[in-house]
Amino acid sequence: MTEISLFSPDVSELGEGPTFDVPTKTLFWFDITGKRLLEQRDGDGRFQAHSLPVMASALASIDGDRQLVVAEDGLYVRDRITGRMIRRVAVEAENKLTRSNDSRTHPSGALWFSTMGKNAEAKAGAIYWYREGEVRKLYPDITIPNAICFSPDGRTAYFADTAINKMMRVDCDPITGLPVGEATIFYDATQGEGGLDGSVCDADGQIWNARWGAGSLDCYSPEGTRIRSIKVPMTQPTCPAFCGTGLSNLAVTSAWQHMDDEARAADPEAGKTFIVELGLRGRAEASVAL
Repeated sequence: MTEISLFSPDVSELGEGPTFDVPTKTLFWFDITGKRLLEQRDGDGRFQAHSLPVMASALASIDGDRQLVVAEDGLYVRDRITGRMIRRVAVEAENKLTRSNDSRTHPSGALWFSTMGKNAEAKAGAIYWYREGEVRKLYPDITIPNAICFSPDGRTAYFADTAINKMMRVDCDPITGLPVGEATIFYDATQGEGGLDGSVCDADGQIWNARWGAGSLDCYSPEGTRIRSIKVPMTQPTCPAFCGTGLSNLAVTSAWQHMDDEARAADPEAGKTFIVELGLRGRAEASVAL
């Protein structure tokens, strides 16, 4: 039986970008609109909230001392101890209408990350590739780019535009993390409830996706079939990340964004972070090649 428990009672308007640091057993995630980086250690529950100078939505480990933070105006190197952030590369820094959104590190060390309009303006977003100081725009004209994740061998990439509710797949160079050929539809969710949000791919190649607005965590086979759906305690889950001993569980962030007082009263867990115990064969996130 699947067990679901509260991991952190801290409430974010738009919780996103969970990443589990295996050496320190710490989950990091973001309160995007609140400009906060949150961290909590698994086991002793030690929680910290770090104020940020910009909106940020995701991070990747560089090494034991540094992280790469995906923010509204570019990518920042963050010192884990001091919290000091230095911008490594500017991305859409002059565009005040957009912010960062989803991200995942390819097994090669390349980072795919996305931008979107702060008010979800149509086709204002894009998906980018970053590696060793170089940035390339991969997919422009996306409204809400989400669900970025990769197969264990690095040969397949997945992503979605939540606005049109279709998850895409594309062949990937396992050495560079760059797409090869054209993206095709992996799963069409236009007839279902809610929207495709953040994803992560397990060691068996199954894709786990948070379904915004439907209170669901869904699992898709590598062939593109939805094979499992798990109800979670909040209506707007945003993104899963492997965590815990053996990376066998999923941490799931959530949001109360766009809810009025009545909706929030009916959804008291909105904006909190939960653990779903599944006994999965999870995967550690690759370190980004700075």
